[in-house]
Amino acid sequence: MAVAAEQASAAERAGYDALWVAETDHDPFFPLLLAAGSTERVQVGTSIAVAFSRSPMTLAATANDLNVASHGRHILGLGSQIKPHIEKRFSMPWSHPAPRMREFILAMHAIWDCWNNGTKLEFRGEFYKHTLMTPMFSPKPSAYGAPQVYLAGVGELMTEVAGEVCDGFISHAFTTERYMREVTLPALERGRAKIGKTRDGFDFSCPAFVVTGVSEQAMATSAAIVKQRLAFYGSTPAYKTVLDMHGWGDVHLSLNSLSKLGKWVEMGDLITDEMLHTFAIVAEPQHLAARMIERFGDIANRVTLEQPPTIDSHIWNEVIAELKA
Repeated sequence: MAVAAEQASAAERAGYDALWVAETDHDPFFPLLLAAGSTERVQVGTSIAVAFSRSPMTLAATANDLNVASHGRHILGLGSQIKPHIEKRFSMPWSHPAPRMREFILAMHAIWDCWNNGTKLEFRGEFYKHTLMTPMFSPKPSAYGAPQVYLAGVGELMTEVAGEVCDGFISHAFTTERYMREVTLPALERGRAKIGKTRDGFDFSCPAFVVTGVSEQAMATSAAIVKQRLAFYGSTPAYKTVLDMHGWGDVHLSLNSLSKLGKWVEMGDLITDEMLHTFAIVAEPQHLAARMIERFGDIANRVTLEQPPTIDSHIWNEVIAELKA
């Protein structure tokens, strides 16, 4: 948290187009506020903020404030999380996640329309109702308008919602090229078709697992780190569909059982090299950019990357520069 401003400034100098903060062990918005104050060009976004732990009104206010503070550079990236976390960690209601998310986002747009255009707030849905807004609680109209909203998803229904009511889609990192082409893209196109639009002008952001290093040992270390992360995601029932597509559904069952026993380290041993290469970009640094373009070039217009601990900043910045070239 304390180094967010410094890291953001360095990333902007390195050529990144956007900075993303996940909601894991910290609130995602505070680091972005610091990042906004130390940068001039890059967009600042959440990837992701948990929607269902908040209400449309509270999240609309936070995102509006950050969009103003960043001079219109904020992207509100949302995700649903999963039922156990929403009910047991956040103590919030869970039901019908895709319809609820659609309504959540539409409610926020109604709130922003009220604040920016003076439209009477009269949103009545199945899950949310917002019908009261008085001058004391209404922010001044923003010169930057409403923030962009991206939605993360894996399943087809949530992905369709993104295509229908959002400005962009954030693919989950636990995906494969085949799954994106056969499931994700068609679902997005169905969502866009509902509002009479195509994917033209619609952003697709794809986080990528990267295995790299300048030595054999470094590559092995990087592979072990990514296998652990793949095992964690692979244990989640909501992501089993990705494994099923490749005939690895039984691996999910084993991962899920081990996760319930707290055997997080052992879980990584179940991720084979074939699975690693299917989910991750595995290449030496000089070949990374070409491999990413080959896999994602005609799918995504954004690739979200985190510098692997097995290479230094100088080498990683060369990869970034090659991707932007």
